[in-house]
Parts: sequence; structure tokens; C-alpha cells
Amino acid sequence: MDNARFYGTGRRKKSVARVYLIPGTGKITINKRDIDDYLGEETLKVVVRQPLVATETADKYDVLVNVRGGGFTGQAGAIRHGIARALLEADADFRPVLKSAGYLTRDSRMKERKKYGLKAARRAPQFSKR
Repeated sequence: MDNARFYGTGRRKKSVARVYLIPGTGKITINKRDIDDYLGEETLKVVVRQPLVATETADKYDVLVNVRGGGFTGQAGAIRHGIARALLEADADFRPVLKSAGYLTRDSRMKERKKYGLKAARRAPQFSKR
């Protein structure tokens, strides 16, 4: 298991996360910054750690992440997806746990496109009778 490096790609909305798991102490680094520096909200940090907590491997792997696109919430979801896929590559026995928790499913919801004649995807101009 020495020099082992497990990879997983995670996606959510416009965000794409490239996740590497390396045997270590549980340090999470996102875009060369610590998780506490990169993600401000505590809820987003919890979302990122969910697959590690579910499989009880939070202190067994260091997580290196490169993430691009989208906002912080989308990026956190993409990182969670990537970590789950990398854990699956590390140990296939984690599949039932990750699958039942829903961490392996790619969230396919995307932003709806703006339509002509409207102000946004569904927002119509204000109606006035006269």
C-alpha cells in the first residue's frame, strides 16, 4: 500500500473536482489551501467529509483536491462525489455503504437556461392590465 494513490472525479452543477487519496492522517487540501481556509461555512466542510465518515476512514487518508468552476456549494458537492469514487477505487467493499448513502450518484440537476421574452428561466416581465 506504500505509494498508493487513489483517484476519483466528482462533478456537480458547473464544478469539477479531481480528488486524490493518499494514505495519511486525514488532512484535506483543496487547491493547495487547507479546507478551513478554502471553505468558510461549517456545513460545507461536513458535506466534504461525509464519505470519509460513512466509511470510517477519516483519519486514514490525506485528501488532495483540485476543483474548478461553480460556487462553493457546487464545489463541495463535487468534492464529496470525487472522494466517494476514490474510496471505491481504494476498497470495493465500501460500495454498499456509499451507494446507500447516495454519495456515488451524480446530482444531474443543472441551471435552467434563460428563454427569450423572459427575464430569467421562468421569470416573466411584470404584467400590467393598462
